[in-house]
Amino acid sequence: MSTLSKPFDFVNAINFTKQDLMTGTENDELAEKIYDPFLTNRSLSYFIDTIELANIMNMAGHLDNRLQFDYLINTVRKRKRYSKWLKKQNMADLEAIAKFFGYSIPKSQSALKILTKKQLETIKLTLVTGKQ
Repeated sequence: MSTLSKPFDFVNAINFTKQDLMTGTENDELAEKIYDPFLTNRSLSYFIDTIELANIMNMAGHLDNRLQFDYLINTVRKRKRYSKWLKKQNMADLEAIAKFFGYSIPKSQSALKILTKKQLETIKLTLVTGKQ
């Protein structure tokens, strides 16, 4: 009997261990409820070899968690996959940079990476007061 898993344990099982985390647990029904298709599909969408499978499961969101997990664990090839999750940057900072320099949002994202916090504060202050 294995203990109940965390949501990202399912991603690890699909990618590498190939261990069925929904059978033989303390409570199989609870294990199925813990499985989060969104987190799993998002994790798989970062890799070229699994993005299509994640998309298929997104389109088949009406299926039970057990069926989605079984499909992915039996379809995804065993491989260690690690990636950092993309996080939405502060839109207020991006808009301030775009307005100050006359940049588009994608160009503002590039500028945000190289600007210091002090420079960003100066930009925001300049936009508010109109003085440099």
